[in-house]
Amino acid sequence: MFKYISLVIFTVVILGLAIPQNLQMPVEGANGKDYNKDTFWHYPWGKSVTHKGIDIFAREGTPVISATHGVVLLCTQYGMGGNIILILGPKWRLHYYAHLKDIQTKTGSLVSRGEKIGTVGKTGNAVNTPAHLHYAIGTLIPYPWRIDKDRQGWMKMFYLNPVDYLDK
Repeated sequence: MFKYISLVIFTVVILGLAIPQNLQMPVEGANGKDYNKDTFWHYPWGKSVTHKGIDIFAREGTPVISATHGVVLLCTQYGMGGNIILILGPKWRLHYYAHLKDIQTKTGSLVSRGEKIGTVGKTGNAVNTPAHLHYAIGTLIPYPWRIDKDRQGWMKMFYLNPVDYLDK
């Protein structure tokens, strides 16, 4: 029985890694000029200490679209992120969308790449900033070779730079 369960788990993990992610820009109409590529892992960054994503600036209410296909794990209002969405995508990666004005998907939904999931806003700790989407990519499978001596550098094994994956 243990061998069977182990085989099923191994197969699921491998299949998740094999699915291509093909990410796209998560803010409709945005491009590389709408964010500062150097803000990933920028220190100091307020209460979070280090900025673990990028901020894509757009007019409030601009559609936010899913950067990849996946399963919506969470839609809620949460602390510094304000209105957030968390999507599990291919390669066991978590796509985090924060500061949304509104959320237009539900927990448990399957979303497609390019599907509208919310709108750009200023919620959470972004209330006094220009409207933007905070977008981060985390991984459930740690990449220990990414650890370095930066502030919170040990956490780099769980975060990927979105700039490396987005359409430019």
